[in-house]
Amino acid sequence: MNELITTGNAVETVRHRTTWMESGPAHGPLMIFLHGWPALGLVWRQQMQHFAARGWRCVAPDMRGYGGSSRPDSTGAYAVRELVADMVELHNALGGAPAVWVGHDWGSAVAWSMASQHAERCTGVVNLCIPYFSRGFALPELAHLVDRDLYPEHTYPVGQWDYWLFYREHFTRAAKEFEVDVAATLALIYQRRPKREAGMRAFTAGIRAQNGWFGAAGRAPVTSRDDMLLSQDDFDAMVAAFNDAGFIGANAWYMNDAANLAYAADAPNFGRIGIPSLFIHATNDLVCDSTQSRLAEPMREDCERLTEVTIEGGHHIMIERPLDVCHAIDEWVRLKIEGLDQAVRDRDR
Repeated sequence: MNELITTGNAVETVRHRTTWMESGPAHGPLMIFLHGWPALGLVWRQQMQHFAARGWRCVAPDMRGYGGSSRPDSTGAYAVRELVADMVELHNALGGAPAVWVGHDWGSAVAWSMASQHAERCTGVVNLCIPYFSRGFALPELAHLVDRDLYPEHTYPVGQWDYWLFYREHFTRAAKEFEVDVAATLALIYQRRPKREAGMRAFTAGIRAQNGWFGAAGRAPVTSRDDMLLSQDDFDAMVAAFNDAGFIGANAWYMNDAANLAYAADAPNFGRIGIPSLFIHATNDLVCDSTQSRLAEPMREDCERLTEVTIEGGHHIMIERPLDVCHAIDEWVRLKIEGLDQAVRDRDR
């Protein structure tokens, strides 16, 4: 069923403006989808249509720094505490009923924080590719989990997260190089990745050594759109949005490690998550490597009701394998979210 998705929705407070896409019945249980870097809410289109057809009210905001949402000038405005506050305001505008929060990439850091900091606003939490870190999603918490057989420390001090340091050292330049040819940048980022082979390293591990994402060229190479990931309409919408907003706000999410560690330390119950949680691994994601490294280990200690599913595919698993992602969430809801699945089915009778 191809459910209608409405756009142009917005909530504006004295501190922030959030725009969002919406699909499904206005009084259905809430499912809120949070995108990561660099994206828009539209990357969740197929999941929204799937769950709207099953009676859910599906909402996908453009996060702070993206699309029609606010784009503050200060990098400190992109700390996770501020991003969570944005989602609290959005949630209030949607009526405040407990929701299933679904995140990907940096959106996962926000969704996990909704579960740890605002459990009363959550029925459950689902995240793709980025596991939970109760001490904070920050480079110091990631670096010690790097696979040192694959990334020897003397050559790769922070392993596949090298680009994170590049943003710190060349913040403005990094954004400007993405902006030289936005269509080429997005076409390069939104490509399916090959099946993972033993010994494969993430391209991102050598960003500083090669003097930037694109080396001496200073711009993305011309790349054809992967039409298996983004339709022409969605790709054009992404290009238009990033031509307007640029990458400064998107990259600023990487600039707040100290603030993000401090925010995580404020979480109740030492950050342990007691609500039902689903984590979806992507086998071919070399950066967020949760299948062959220790990256997911802290999550298993700190999520009390955790379910894990592994899907073969790359980092953008929700658009590469959309039905598999939908089915994983369907099954988790059926088994773990007591009463909610039955309530949705009863409403549809």
